[in-house]
Amino acid sequence: MKKALTSVTVISACMVLMSGCGSTSGTSSSSTPSSSTPAASTAAAKKITLTMMVSGTKNASGEDFVLDTLPKLVHQKFPNITLETQKLPDDQYNTSVKTKLAAGEGPDIFLEFPKIGTMGAIDMAKAGYAADLSDLTFWNNIGKSAKDDMSYEGKPYAVAQGMDILGTYYNKDLFQKAGITSLPKDWDAFLADCQKLKDAGVTPIVMGDKDSWWIQFGLYQIAANTVYPDDKAFDTKLQAGQESLTSPKWVKAISMYKELYEKGYIVKNSLGIGSAQANQMFNDGKAAMVLDGTWDYSALTTKGAVDFQRGFFPLPANETGKPQWMAAATASGYGINAKSANLAAAKEIFNYWFDGKSDLFQAWVKSGNSISSYSGVPLNQELFKDAVTQYQSGNAIYFSNQMWPAGVAEQLQAKFSEIIGGKSTTPEEVAKSMQEKFKQTWKN
Repeated sequence: MKKALTSVTVISACMVLMSGCGSTSGTSSSSTPSSSTPAASTAAAKKITLTMMVSGTKNASGEDFVLDTLPKLVHQKFPNITLETQKLPDDQYNTSVKTKLAAGEGPDIFLEFPKIGTMGAIDMAKAGYAADLSDLTFWNNIGKSAKDDMSYEGKPYAVAQGMDILGTYYNKDLFQKAGITSLPKDWDAFLADCQKLKDAGVTPIVMGDKDSWWIQFGLYQIAANTVYPDDKAFDTKLQAGQESLTSPKWVKAISMYKELYEKGYIVKNSLGIGSAQANQMFNDGKAAMVLDGTWDYSALTTKGAVDFQRGFFPLPANETGKPQWMAAATASGYGINAKSANLAAAKEIFNYWFDGKSDLFQAWVKSGNSISSYSGVPLNQELFKDAVTQYQSGNAIYFSNQMWPAGVAEQLQAKFSEIIGGKSTTPEEVAKSMQEKFKQTWKN
């Protein structure tokens, strides 16, 4: 599963949606990676401690890059620097970091997300929380779209981990047990396969909806096929007041997602199942599919109670006879606190980390689940090979929440949870609540 991909590298994979991940007109005067720093070296400086907070959970097995590898390799390179790292669940992370930043007590290094969504790089820059990173030395090796999605007024404020694709991890053995011999190519075929699995006594899909952000993982894939194919500028129009989240296109997407729950294709009591438990159920062979992103590769390829062969495909939410679209976007990235007392040291770490050759860079690439946007780094997850090939067709759109102000995605999750929980909430009511939240937050 981890064989090198012979004909597809990240630089070629990103040429369609992200307009190329090769050399860009970065701020560095040299295209050669360097571990030099824009400030004086900290090698002979006094001992300092830097803090770092990101969202996520510790690796189920083996060494965790952020919690274990990163602090160790930073200290090896810079003996005077101690890096203290912490991972928090998404909702807790967003609340905690924003509160700390507003109080002037934020971590030195933190995770930002693309564009304007929750903890989005643009909002972090506007608020003065994120430092301008344009003086770092490696930008010529970062893909243009990956850099642009983390930029405000032409200046980058975070280093993206790469590109992520939302899709469906599936158990090939359970598909075979249910008599499914080929992957579904449209929504009707997908529903039919879910029914085959259910008839064979197999839970078709497991979702960890107790961690409410999981609710987005299926819906954005459906929206990619209902909202955007005929109008890629939908969100730009939404921001201008020319479109609404109450659009029939969004109501259709929500209705389609609701159908999976109504027909029992998603595990019962998903609101009582967290992300870690959902991953374990999939790895133990207790469900045939899970809707998730490439960032959870490690968690969903961990050995479970049974051995089975895994696959991955974008959710085919397209109508029969119409092209399939997928949700793919710049991944989250690392930023530096603009008010850090150790800003120069943090930038020095970044220059070493992303220099394209250091031990830390190599460890980061090896640990990464996202599809790298760093020039020359090949795709090393065989599981995603077909999805990347499909991505190259051009029928791809970013995750919807990347163009929404903070609060809209959370409103979607809260309101759709009512549907999952059995309340009589309608798709129209979900869409209406999203639009009301959008108007409120966009105005502010």
